[in-house]
Amino acid sequence: MRTALALTVLSSLALTATPAQAADVALPEPTGRKPVGLATLHLVDRSRPDPWNPEADRRELMVSLWYPAKKAVGKPAPYVPPQVSEAVLADYPVADKDALTKVKTHARLNAPAAEGRRPLVVMSPGFSFPRATLTSLAEDFASRGYLVAAVEHTYESVATTFPGGRTTSCLACVKGQDSIKVAASRVKDVRFVLDELSEGRWGRLIDRSKIAMIGHSIGGRAAAEAVVADSRIKAGVNLDGTFRPTGSIKRPFMLIGAPASHTPDGTDDSWKKAWPQLTGWKRWITVKDTDHSSFVDYAVLRTQLGLPTQKLDGERALEITRAHLASFLDRHLLGRRTPVEDYPEVADHRP
Repeated sequence: MRTALALTVLSSLALTATPAQAADVALPEPTGRKPVGLATLHLVDRSRPDPWNPEADRRELMVSLWYPAKKAVGKPAPYVPPQVSEAVLADYPVADKDALTKVKTHARLNAPAAEGRRPLVVMSPGFSFPRATLTSLAEDFASRGYLVAAVEHTYESVATTFPGGRTTSCLACVKGQDSIKVAASRVKDVRFVLDELSEGRWGRLIDRSKIAMIGHSIGGRAAAEAVVADSRIKAGVNLDGTFRPTGSIKRPFMLIGAPASHTPDGTDDSWKKAWPQLTGWKRWITVKDTDHSSFVDYAVLRTQLGLPTQKLDGERALEITRAHLASFLDRHLLGRRTPVEDYPEVADHRP
């Protein structure tokens, strides 16, 4: 699950970036036509205790919800709160502990939502990765007409900040990785979030017949399990995550990964073993010269700050990822064919 990867990448960011550099860092512009709004939700599941904190008799989650807005009004949405940036940079000799709060996004905080029911995409980040690392993808989907909910799985992220400033750490990192437990807990988190969104104030904007899930790393494994566990989820995507389905996945499922680990002869053989269990529509691609973090915001953050990164240009990596994900979502949620450029970096696999 590459537990320490988020810590390593963000800490490297801290050691290299000056305040001036951090202020200039920006995520790529969304490719759709619609302005994007962002709401931050604090959800509490009182039906179950927290799986990582024995003192918590309820499961608390933070969720970022991107959506098509009526117009681009309001403050620019922050990338991460100061507490998250400070928690990541605390042990490093960096003058500006708020460096990561300065990343420019393209959504407006609490902008009025456009009317009408829309398909929903639920997203689950990598282990120890904050949900904010999915922002480039989420903003793009929202600009194309989707609602997007990125779930912060409390105690599995480097830091999670709640209303009022309370911030939790990665207890799951301290306790050691148990991928089965992590994935199972995330499935429960996602099902609860779907319940809350469907019945709450956002329910009027969600087309409940059109829901998909995309996950990065261990989030990809959770997506595979959630597609099986919850009939509301009609399609799923695994971004470079090891996964081992316990049964067949009959709904559309896509695999997008880095070639070193996720070609049929790569270092992670879980995709090759799982391939026969994907019995519905399926596609498996790798993107040349990418690494584990090339499919999320770190693809461009590392590049812009002059850090060691994937060989492929970060904006190109995200362009390819966005295009293939948008085509997948359009096809399987909307029944619409969206052509994708023939990228030479992309290889299809059918073992």
